[in-house]
Amino acid sequence: MTLLIVALFYINSQKELQNLDKKLISKMNLCSFTLDCKEYKIDFVPKSKQPTFELYKNEKEIYSLYPVKEADDFFLKIYLDYNNYIKQMKAIYKELAFYFLITMIVVIILSILFSFYALNPLRQSLLLTREFIRDILHDFNTPMSTMCLNLSLLQQELGENRKIKRIERSVENILSLQDNLKHYLLNNIMTIEDIDLKKLIIDRVEMIEKNYLNLNYSIDISDSIFIKSNEKALIRIFDNLISNASKYNKEGGEVNISYIKESKSLKIADTGRGIANPNRVFERFYKEHIRGVGIGLHIVKKLCDELGIKISIQSKLNIGTTILLKF
Repeated sequence: MTLLIVALFYINSQKELQNLDKKLISKMNLCSFTLDCKEYKIDFVPKSKQPTFELYKNEKEIYSLYPVKEADDFFLKIYLDYNNYIKQMKAIYKELAFYFLITMIVVIILSILFSFYALNPLRQSLLLTREFIRDILHDFNTPMSTMCLNLSLLQQELGENRKIKRIERSVENILSLQDNLKHYLLNNIMTIEDIDLKKLIIDRVEMIEKNYLNLNYSIDISDSIFIKSNEKALIRIFDNLISNASKYNKEGGEVNISYIKESKSLKIADTGRGIANPNRVFERFYKEHIRGVGIGLHIVKKLCDELGIKISIQSKLNIGTTILLKF
């Protein structure tokens, strides 16, 4: 709208300048007959090849030439000082600028009102959708708790069972997705605390490795390494990364977690399938496999940014993926 209005006012300004020139030449023509010209000056100049009854401009004056009866060697010259012409131009520009400002104010006000009017239903729909998702996530707790309890009872009755393990893994995936969605929607304020990194990593690995008995896990982190961060956020970050390293690994593959003191970085390396486009994995809803919805790593990146953790990823197809978290 602004560009359109600027274009229209530019065209209008050119027309106004043309009208000014027409007005000047009309007055000069009238002056050539009556010689009653208060704002114009009159002079006689040697005859030249310049056409008469036309408007000419230079840095000193605006003038027109007229033939004189019974005078073959001179033209009547009616002219106006260039500074006077500039004043009239400025008056036109000033008036146009005033109307341009008024028009822009009106357009801005109408645009803002229209934007609120047009976007408000969309905003309300998004809020309702978010509330609906929150309610569903809350209602998940009862059936999921019932499933976990019954799975525990089944395991006591039947002992170790592969089908029960698969159901447990699916339930844990749903719970992980629920946690991710909760954080994505709620955006809770995080408190910073001292965290024993090795203990936290061991706890997370022990929970995840039960579902991937065909993988080998190794942890190389020295004792007494504490970092200042938010424990719940770190748990969500580590669970996503270690779970992905396990989920997309090969049969008999490895997940190696180590801490590099020199750079204060945690490295999570796997021998899995690799990622075709590692630069895109943090994009929302981007995924390279059928499993998942593509928000896990997006949430990881969001949490890392909130905690001031620099995350980088390197990957090669069919070789593995390495993720570096610099605290």
